[in-house]
Amino acid sequence: MSFEIVDRDLLGRIGRLRTRRGVVETPLFLPVVNPLTQPIPPRRMLEEFGCKALITNAYIIKRRLGDQPDLEVHRLLDYDGVIATDSGGYQILVYGDVKADPLEIVEFQKRIGSDIAVILDIPTGWEASRERAEWTVRETLRRAEDALPLIAESDVLWVGPVQGGNHLDLVEWSAKSMSQLPYDIYALGSPTKVMEQYLFSTLVDMVMAAKLNLPVNRPLHLFGAGHPMIFALAVAMGCDIFDSAAYALYAREDRYLTPRGTMKLDELRYLPCSCPICRRYDADELREMLKFERERLLAEHNLYVCMAEVEAVKQAISEGGLWELLEARSRGHPALTSAFRRLTEYREALERWSPTHKLKGLFYFDHYDLSRPEIMRHRRRLTTNYSPPRRASILLLAPAPREKPYIRSSDYRRLREHLIGFEELHLCFYAPPFGVVPPELSETYPLSQIEVAEPLDPETMRWTAEETARYIEEKPYEGVILYRGSTDLDSLIERCCREICDSLGKRIWVLEASTPYSEASLRRLREFLKDIFKDHKS
Repeated sequence: MSFEIVDRDLLGRIGRLRTRRGVVETPLFLPVVNPLTQPIPPRRMLEEFGCKALITNAYIIKRRLGDQPDLEVHRLLDYDGVIATDSGGYQILVYGDVKADPLEIVEFQKRIGSDIAVILDIPTGWEASRERAEWTVRETLRRAEDALPLIAESDVLWVGPVQGGNHLDLVEWSAKSMSQLPYDIYALGSPTKVMEQYLFSTLVDMVMAAKLNLPVNRPLHLFGAGHPMIFALAVAMGCDIFDSAAYALYAREDRYLTPRGTMKLDELRYLPCSCPICRRYDADELREMLKFERERLLAEHNLYVCMAEVEAVKQAISEGGLWELLEARSRGHPALTSAFRRLTEYREALERWSPTHKLKGLFYFDHYDLSRPEIMRHRRRLTTNYSPPRRASILLLAPAPREKPYIRSSDYRRLREHLIGFEELHLCFYAPPFGVVPPELSETYPLSQIEVAEPLDPETMRWTAEETARYIEEKPYEGVILYRGSTDLDSLIERCCREICDSLGKRIWVLEASTPYSEASLRRLREFLKDIFKDHKS
């Protein structure tokens, strides 16, 4: 195997990709290097910026320098790291065609020493008709199959592109078909226009259509994704590699990249960054420079920001905080917020691949966090893996103590003392956003490792109440005793519990206390229970 997964969070993962020039770590950003002109020399990219891999264009090299018999791409670029080469697919996307034979491009990339290489696919593009899109998928698959005899004995890592554009069923078909071919890396083509137009919700659907139909043990490359504001989103969807020339192209237009978006140099009074460029110069000094010097320095800043954001994403994965980073980045632009919300619709896939334990707890902000894998997993496991004690015929629902874990809190100990003698009772807590939390599970991650923002939004309260009612519906209790507080959440929970008990023909008793864990309230609860069981037994 050339790809080893060492850590994961959501669909993102930290991996080790083995190439013939050594191992590189993913998520991996490949800055696009023009083989003929480049504001930052590739050697500096490796030594000063930490770019251990880059991507250049084999088609351009072939057209301009292909007649040189001893041509070698690492010597050409003066770069000792891993070099990926594109085959000319982007030129097809922009110009409609290239003067190159697909198999010749494969052979050329082998000859110049590419470490990672892409076959010459046919990008679908953004505005392709369905007929055109189907043809691009079929033709790309045909070319991928034709290339197999040439790459069979190669030590290059070969990339199999997935096409289909915004025709999601074609993307799925392309991904399933391409996954049957023995490529080392798969890539999603044609997203450039989608990202340029900030159609990030559409990008989510495109990536997920491909990701969910490709082998999990192979990296996924998202072509043309080079703005740091979308790195967290791309990785959360399972993209391991992404490339772009945006760091240099934006510099030509005096555009300053940040993880939250793009700023124009003319509009900046300050430089909100700690990279070497922004510590050495201020905004006025950059504006007063000659254009070529300003372009170079802005390109350096933009590249520093890209590399730093990759490291931030990796750190988030390693500590289990990719959701929080994604949520923070999504506030940088409304289109990213929309994309984040669209991604929550794939909650089952996110839950399936996200780890069950993490190094840090959860921050819960609002109802969009209800799609977090940890919350979905608790919901599923409470249904499928948990059964109440056999002797318990009556469910006692109480508001969760403030102290976590609940089972170690002083409120829990005092409550248990007042329940001595009531063996038929099964005590459970209700707590946002999980719904019902049995005390014996309260130390299970993440039930005690969560901080919830208050006041709760209406959707979170409704979810908590409905999940509480769903638990009552699923478990074989004869009746329910609701020991509730006096908040809006408590009122909503009572309403949902009454409705489900009425529909199931179960008894329900309700006792309200403004301070449920005060000694006076607990004594009142005990007397209330005595009356219930006296009446229940009679």
